[in-house]
Amino acid sequence: MARLVSLVIALILASLPALAARIEVHPGEDALARALLRAQEGDEIVLAPGLYAGPVRLEIPLTLTGTTGAVIDAGGTGSVVLVDAPDVTVQSLTLINSGRVHEPGDAGVKLTKKALRAQVLGNDLKGNLIGVDIHGARDARVVGNRIEGLRLPRMNDRGNGIYVWNAPGSIVEDNDIRYGRDGIFSNVSKHNTYRGNLFRDLRFAVHYMYTNDSEISGNISIGNHLGFALMYSDRIVARDNISLNDRDYGVMLNYTNKSDIFENQVSGGAEKCVFVYNSHRNLLASNSFDGCDIGIHFTAGSERNTITGNAFIANRTQVKYVGMHDVEWSYDGRGNYWSDHPSFDLNGDDRADSIYRPNDLMDHILWSQPAAKLLIGSPAVQLVRWSQEQFPATATGGVIDSHPLIAAPDLAVPPQFLSLAQATPLWATGASDDDATHFQPD
Repeated sequence: MARLVSLVIALILASLPALAARIEVHPGEDALARALLRAQEGDEIVLAPGLYAGPVRLEIPLTLTGTTGAVIDAGGTGSVVLVDAPDVTVQSLTLINSGRVHEPGDAGVKLTKKALRAQVLGNDLKGNLIGVDIHGARDARVVGNRIEGLRLPRMNDRGNGIYVWNAPGSIVEDNDIRYGRDGIFSNVSKHNTYRGNLFRDLRFAVHYMYTNDSEISGNISIGNHLGFALMYSDRIVARDNISLNDRDYGVMLNYTNKSDIFENQVSGGAEKCVFVYNSHRNLLASNSFDGCDIGIHFTAGSERNTITGNAFIANRTQVKYVGMHDVEWSYDGRGNYWSDHPSFDLNGDDRADSIYRPNDLMDHILWSQPAAKLLIGSPAVQLVRWSQEQFPATATGGVIDSHPLIAAPDLAVPPQFLSLAQATPLWATGASDDDATHFQPD
């Protein structure tokens, strides 16, 4: 009987998972490689300060942790850390010098489709083609990393800060991304959340392509070519984002449908605060568009969009819209605030007592016939505009706000980001800016 009990106990103990071990590693030739060979599932490998040779491949669930001053250098070959197993955490490391091969994509951290639930936390990534490549890894978390991309002369030779490809459930949060190509490039994915990230000196802060049912919230874009580019994507929520001193557009909707764009801010002199191109059934509400050459450019047959509660402040041209029928930009008796609309509110309902039309007949002529700009200061042009002001029945169609607001939405940029926006953007220096990034309509 005693022997039987001993056998049962031994079998139970054998079936239990081994206790996770903490493996401390100090710099030395192949020290990290040897530690990985003896590691078991669930172990934590902790790197002491010093330099370690990469590339590193993680093929079992474990945690790879760095102490202050722990650096892994791939020496210009492959990805610095490649994760090819589920439930892996890579944290608190400095990861440098990946290869520069765009296909399959060398990165500081590369997560393959086997890297389910991977976590990339609080790392410094410098001198890598791509910062973090979430390549098919579901439910990944990339949080609190500092990513500094390459500053190659040609922008298209650089990689993205974070590249998300077919990785549903990914959360990208509180990362600081500077230089390189795009801050986050999200392609062929869904159910992703990108929030609280800071983007500077990039092409696009966030670049969406075929990414549906996802959220972009609380991100800050400063001094990029374009802030938030939502392209060929449906059912996006973009809220509480800020674009400061971006060059071309603050927000772009291109073939984007059924999405909610609200409480975002664009200011600082972009060419267009927001550009809406062939996009349908979207809500643009309670946003602030301030100080751009064009507040909103609305074109290419975009239909059934609801535009309400926004502030258009001190844009050189508030609206550019070419159309021959009226498009109402108010909803349920609530329009938008227009800084150039001189009006009264005699009944105290916070609505202006007169409707607002941002464009007149001459605007339509000048946009459709650019050569007519030669006559812009002529008496004939001034006469046409005066006549239309005196006889509104001659209006030829376009945007009309029947219930313009008296006051703008109360949105404020946090002071720490205003101070960052005082720096001269890289694009303004003319450096590393040879690739055209303007979206060109068909």
